[in-house]
Amino acid sequence: MKHLFAHFATKISEWAGKPVIFILALTAVIIWAALGPLFDYSETWQLVINTGTTIITFLMVFVLQNAQTRDTRAIQAKLNEIILTSHAENRFIGIENLDEEELKSLDELVAKAAKGRGEREACSTSEATNAAPSKKAETRKRPAAAKASKQKQRPLQKS
Repeated sequence: MKHLFAHFATKISEWAGKPVIFILALTAVIIWAALGPLFDYSETWQLVINTGTTIITFLMVFVLQNAQTRDTRAIQAKLNEIILTSHAENRFIGIENLDEEELKSLDELVAKAAKGRGEREACSTSEATNAAPSKKAETRKRPAAAKASKQKQRPLQKS
């Protein structure tokens, strides 16, 4: 049943995102509005559009949320794989489970580190123009101690 709904949600979200569907919905609203004078703008005439849009919106929330959740999980898995196979910090795996304050403080730390790294790279760029090894080769090198400490790091966990 899970796979059936996941397949259904994927197909519906792909279908709903097409421009032709928007044009069809817009056409339905225009036809409804044009029929207003014919139905004397009655309560029934208003109820048709209100009920129809409410039901469609209510159901689409669940379908689109399912598709978005699966897409987000897939993206997180891909990012985790990139982190694990690169020189990035393994402690960033699982940070999507942190609360808002923890994410904010982590974001500030990363911004500070990026700013510091940018200043160091600017200095090393002017020195690297005279050096034989390429800048890319320099940034790929890591001391053995850094590699060992990286292997011991664990993902951040919500306390």
